[in-house]
Amino acid sequence: MQKRLLIDLSTLPEDGKNVSGELPAETFDLPEGDAKATGPLEYDLFVQRFGSELLFTGTLAAPFEFICVRTLHPFIQTIRLENAAVSLEIGRDGEIDATEALREEVLIHFPVDPRCEDADEPQHCEVDSRYLAVDKPDEDDVETAPRAGSDDRWTALDALKDLKDQH
Repeated sequence: MQKRLLIDLSTLPEDGKNVSGELPAETFDLPEGDAKATGPLEYDLFVQRFGSELLFTGTLAAPFEFICVRTLHPFIQTIRLENAAVSLEIGRDGEIDATEALREEVLIHFPVDPRCEDADEPQHCEVDSRYLAVDKPDEDDVETAPRAGSDDRWTALDALKDLKDQH
């Protein structure tokens, strides 16, 4: 497995060529607490030069572990782009590193609100009724967060409202 996708413009045929392979999961380098790459970035692309542009078209795929926004359970979802098109400006001849552009193309297709029903192996995706405020029974086992020590700025604002009502 190569660490970077490098295209040597001096050996690139004028009518383009196919490139395929895998880049390591570390390519994504996501912050702690975000989604986590669980496998390599697989690519099967056709690359061709058009003047000062290098165009990659084809398939990109990488599996990620997301946290469901409804159930708060982790799940695996593969981001698969069947008709990916990535364009890079060419400043000079030599080697062009397309790794970052492919990484970004996958990242912009992350789900906004990841749900486990969209997982590679879909799961039942429903909010636990204990956490719903509507029609909540009085005898549930979920503790209510304490108000003591809460943000005093709201209390100060409430006091101002009370002063306004007195005039």
